[in-house]
Amino acid sequence: MMFARVAIIGLGLEGGSIGLAVRAYLPGTTTTGYDINPATRERAAERGLVDRVCPTAIEAVREADLVIFCVPPGAMGQAAAEIAAVLPPDCLVSDVGSSKQAIARALSEALPNHTVIPAHPVAGTENSGPDAGFAHLFRNRWCIVTPPQHTNLLKLTELVAFWEALGANVEIMDAEHHDLVLAVTSHLPHLIAYTIVGTASDLEDVTQSEVIKYSAGGFRDFTRIAASDPTMWRDVFLSNRDAVLTMLQRFTEDLTALQRSIRVGDGDALFSHFARTRAIRRSIIEEGQDDSRPDFGRGDHEKS
Repeated sequence: MMFARVAIIGLGLEGGSIGLAVRAYLPGTTTTGYDINPATRERAAERGLVDRVCPTAIEAVREADLVIFCVPPGAMGQAAAEIAAVLPPDCLVSDVGSSKQAIARALSEALPNHTVIPAHPVAGTENSGPDAGFAHLFRNRWCIVTPPQHTNLLKLTELVAFWEALGANVEIMDAEHHDLVLAVTSHLPHLIAYTIVGTASDLEDVTQSEVIKYSAGGFRDFTRIAASDPTMWRDVFLSNRDAVLTMLQRFTEDLTALQRSIRVGDGDALFSHFARTRAIRRSIIEEGQDDSRPDFGRGDHEKS
């Protein structure tokens, strides 16, 4: 057993799923949890997301071997500072945020005397809150662990084993490289989705009812992404701004090139581009990171 007592701070989709996954796959481990929202704490207790929902973060972490912060990136530093005085000295601190450099700094500054090893399970849905979690969220999904230099190798091994026990495939990666990769695979797509949905709702010559009524598959997928938690994504873009702006500039250049191809009627260029991107989609399915069924298999996930 790598950790006997795991404390989860933040009981939404990620935190709730970790609690349920620990119960399902690590039955010898006990879990405590805390969320700043009283209604979330109440619902988390009703669903049994953790063994014990605590009224304060201090109580949740007091005897923990592992603390996982599942709060928005902008709240990481404050959440860590609140429990610094009572956190056991040998306790490992980690998180699930998707911008690793900023979060690593925030956690390390708040907890300078503890081992901090950031992690990012690349798994989720557009849903949020304590009702969104499910035990197999991390099965066959990647969890990227970004240890700082001179990390305690024993604790790193334990954290990797923890995520593997929950079903994740673990990759060790430099935090700066992680932020660049996620900027293009996750952050930029969300930014584009928010923009397209916002643009559609702002069009003066198309009513909102028409946008909803005649939504084709592509727009529906954008609205699914754009339904993600606004607080979290605000913090993601601000905490990973450099990498996001770099990828956004590259995307803008590529979009301008496509614009020109359409304007001049260059069908060969358009076909070549679309064929290349279609191959990327097939590779994602072959890697097991999505499903080729019409609903992407997401309905089955929700039922199980």
